[in-house]
Amino acid sequence: MNSSRPYLLRAFYEWIVDNNATPYIVVNADMPDVSVPRDYVDNGRIVLNISPGAVRALIVANDHVEFNARFAGVPHDIYVSMKAITAIYAKENGRGMVFKDDEEDEPPQGPNENETGGSKGGSGKGKKGNGRPKLTVVK
Repeated sequence: MNSSRPYLLRAFYEWIVDNNATPYIVVNADMPDVSVPRDYVDNGRIVLNISPGAVRALIVANDHVEFNARFAGVPHDIYVSMKAITAIYAKENGRGMVFKDDEEDEPPQGPNENETGGSKGGSGKGKKGNGRPKLTVVK
């Protein structure tokens, strides 16, 4: 499956803007495929205002975000790979989402046969290791 990050980023962006708040993204500027003004990078991170009034030609693609913005009055073309975006939030109240750095968007692995005792399905009555939870009293 495709990464969920761009879809969530677009949804949070729209939600923040619809609520008349200012969307900010946090970017790991040390990652590959990141083009931002290095003078504004602090500890490898840069926070970017991506509100409609602050940027021009905003594109939120599935693999990157790009736009034009001014820093101290000087225009810059910004390009950020999707994997470099670590969070999106509203400036006014901090509500938003933090993305895991190690997000691979792989489906969760189910238990293997060794963990369930090799039993699948069935009634599960009276069998140990049938994969069903069992409560026990611990004193």
